[in-house]
Amino acid sequence: MTAVLSRRSEHPLVEPAPGDQEFAYLLRAAATAPDHGGLRPWRLILIRDEGRAALERCLADASAQAGPGREWREEIQGAPLLAAVVFSPVTHGRTGQGGLPVPEWEQLAAAGAMTDSLTLLLHARGFGSVWRTGAFTGSGRIRRVLGLSGEERLLGWLCVGTPPRSRCAQRRVPADVTDRISVFSP
Repeated sequence: MTAVLSRRSEHPLVEPAPGDQEFAYLLRAAATAPDHGGLRPWRLILIRDEGRAALERCLADASAQAGPGREWREEIQGAPLLAAVVFSPVTHGRTGQGGLPVPEWEQLAAAGAMTDSLTLLLHARGFGSVWRTGAFTGSGRIRRVLGLSGEERLLGWLCVGTPPRSRCAQRRVPADVTDRISVFSP
């Protein structure tokens, strides 16, 4: 409850970010999120250092072609680690209960659930994160640079690092959502 009520999208972010081993450790736990058929219809591409510089050049070129608009640097530049969240739907092979293929929408929901779990785990470890999306997630050039296959979609970048100032994570006050609940009665 504490992690859910105190996590915030954090920016700016500074070093340190989790190393590859720690990130993999957290991802193993995040992968236990609901996933019909256990398909794991997602993958993450970790981007640091030289990879980040290459991605930033590609984004700058794509930004120049797109014309005026929100500056991409605001979205992802500062974080020491970018994890590209890639939706990789399983279109053949493994099935869910009853032997039926798992619909794509359920697979997309599983990718979102895993990413949300990962952000909570990062927060619980003292890291900050923010999931950034935007126009460049559909860019053909970005898809090529990241090596996405035909059916894969870039869902955005999980920017990860440490919030630069020590701030007390204030708990959010849960909203009254009783108007969003109904009870079925035949």
